[in-house]
Amino acid sequence: MAAKIKIWGRNDSSNVQKVLWCSGELGLDFERIDLGGKFGGNKEKPYLDINPNGLVPTIEDGGLILWESNTIVRYLTDKYGGGKLIEAMPEGRAQASRWMDWQLTTLGPAIVPLFWGYVRTPPEKRDVTVLKTALDKTGAAWKIVDDRLAKNAYLAGKDFTIGDIPLGVWAYRWFNLPIERPKLDNLSRWYGELQKRPAYQQHIMIPMT
Repeated sequence: MAAKIKIWGRNDSSNVQKVLWCSGELGLDFERIDLGGKFGGNKEKPYLDINPNGLVPTIEDGGLILWESNTIVRYLTDKYGGGKLIEAMPEGRAQASRWMDWQLTTLGPAIVPLFWGYVRTPPEKRDVTVLKTALDKTGAAWKIVDDRLAKNAYLAGKDFTIGDIPLGVWAYRWFNLPIERPKLDNLSRWYGELQKRPAYQQHIMIPMT
């Protein structure tokens, strides 16, 4: 009997949630170990020995140690997906991969200050100027996604793929922050479809902390 996949990281980390959601979609058997944030341990030697960055998530699968959330999602899908969550053709795979990378380079840097400002910063310590800039940048980033979704049901095309996972994690935060959001109908439609997925409900639709 194959050993369970181990996943190190707290369940309210956006990067850990990518891996949990993907694992849920694939029906994988895994053990999650609380680490980072209020649990600590991520800067201590036992963990640094397997992930020198001291960040979460990290997984162990049959002796393979792997970190970087998007890489883990690609690996799990390649190994266990059997064609699920990924397009068969290179063009479709590239579309999914592009949006995963875009989350890291564009959406993430825009929305993270917004999330931290409203969720992890006391009201009296919030910087209104920083929040306004972050809101404008995040709205502009989501407009790019909205334009894509005007022509496609999902980010890589007609089907849900791993390309939707990194952005879908942040969509939940976007739609639940106490902010005034621009009207983006295609984004809202896509988010509504994500909310119907059991693995999204279980791993993403949890209290933001």
